[in-house]
Amino acid sequence: MTVLEALLNRKSTPPRLMDDQGPSHADVQNMMCAAMTAPDHGAIRPWRFVIIEGEDRATLGQVFAEALRRRDPNATEEAIAKEIGRPLRAPTIIAILARVTLDRPNVPPVEQIVAAGCAAQNMLLAAEAKGFGAILLTGKNAQDSHVKTFFDMKEEDEIIGFLYVGRAAGPVPDKERMAPEGYIEPFGKGAAA
Repeated sequence: MTVLEALLNRKSTPPRLMDDQGPSHADVQNMMCAAMTAPDHGAIRPWRFVIIEGEDRATLGQVFAEALRRRDPNATEEAIAKEIGRPLRAPTIIAILARVTLDRPNVPPVEQIVAAGCAAQNMLLAAEAKGFGAILLTGKNAQDSHVKTFFDMKEEDEIIGFLYVGRAAGPVPDKERMAPEGYIEPFGKGAAA
């Protein structure tokens, strides 16, 4: 499969469609190598990766549950149980973090966050190229201060997302492919007359 084919045919595999077969250590290392090729103004390498497998997934579920309790003291037991079970849906989760450097004025935080996002996309494509299903999930947990504290993040740091990786247990629904024309704006559209 060419890079262009991989990009044009990419689709997210929901964790509910994954089995319990995750990537090997070599597979994950290969995905990390792909991440390291992301565009990176200033060669800051703002990305960090936390691999979560086995019992660590249950620990992450407890972190998610506590984050929900703090956000919503009236959360139902059903909602808390859902958070506890969230990381157990895939055999491997990789938390993708942007560790932002503030002492590089020519490389603003947004550029560093975008670089980490590009690294996430490269990992996602590498996982799919290796035959795994993958999906990058964010949601409230990616923005939650309790979750960010658990990952030892500073205020300016961002959780790009949680990359869930596993073998697809069956067919994965096709992704709706939109025509790009609807997303192209003319140059100078917002310029004052």
